[in-house]
Amino acid sequence: MTTRKLRLGPLPKTESIKLTFACPASLKADLDRYATLHSQVYSEPVSAVTLIPHMLEAFIAGDRAFRKG
Repeated sequence: MTTRKLRLGPLPKTESIKLTFACPASLKADLDRYATLHSQVYSEPVSAVTLIPHMLEAFIAGDRAFRKG
């Protein structure tokens, strides 16, 4: 397998709080597949639950309209 860099890089260590949300089954499947790929690329097991806050943080950071507001 060719080592590829994912948009979501290695995960930083952060303090967190618990948040529960519902999502479509298809999104959960995509999150699980992304977690599997992330684990392979960075050689560290990670779950979708661990990735979600980092994905949301990256999404918000990349939203120019939100940053301007």
